[in-house]
Order: sequence, then C-alpha cells, then structure tokens
Amino acid sequence: MAVLDRNAILEAKDLPTETVDVPEWGGQVIVRTLTGEERDQYEASMFEVVGDGANREVVPKMENLRATLAALSIVDEDSKRMFDVSEVHLLGNKSAAALDRVFDVAKRLSGLSEEDVEELMEGLDETQYEGTLSS
Repeated sequence: MAVLDRNAILEAKDLPTETVDVPEWGGQVIVRTLTGEERDQYEASMFEVVGDGANREVVPKMENLRATLAALSIVDEDSKRMFDVSEVHLLGNKSAAALDRVFDVAKRLSGLSEEDVEELMEGLDETQYEGTLSS
C-alpha cells in the first residue's frame, strides 16, 4: 500500500452515501457518512453539563439523538447537508419510524455502535469540561 501525501489524503473520496427509502416522507433521502468533525459534534450532543461549581456533572442527553444524526447525515445530490443543527427539532417532529430508518443507515455508514456510546460514557472526565463552560 502506498504512503499518502497531504493532497492524496485531502482529495480522497471517503464519504460514501446510501439512498434510503422513506415511504413515510413519500420518497428517498441520501444519507452520507459523517465527517470526523460531524461525528465529534454528534457525540458531544449526547451529553450535557448540568449544575455549577462543585455540583457540576456530565449527564447523558437523549433528546433528539435520532434527529440530530439525521440532520448531520441527510444530504442533497451534491453531498451538501440539507439541515442545519439548529433545525434538528424540525426533524424531531417527523415520523419515528422514518427517523429510525435514516438513523440506522447513518450509524452503519459512520461506524457508530452501541460500544462507542458505552465507551464515551465510561471515558467521561468532568475535568475535560473545565474552561469550556460559559458563566
């Protein structure tokens, strides 16, 4: 296997897509694998910091997980995201069955697994959030 240079890495077409039938929405959507930045954003959305000072803790946040992953993964024919993260609530109000179908494909394409979530939970260290909270 060849050793890649910077340009080869940046020009690699490494974001596969899959067309998913969503009969609840009357057609199909294109689901793209997450970029590294999007995956980090998704994983960060799974937790929130509550409390303050000595009472601060990191807790799981389950609200709109499927819609968040769908918003990060649904793209147009040019592979551009169709939804902004601020629009997650719009997708969250759509059919759970449709979101599950998109969610399952997005998870598979992006290599997300239940083990990844468990690893995130085990690896939580509140000190990593110091300095990142607004007062």
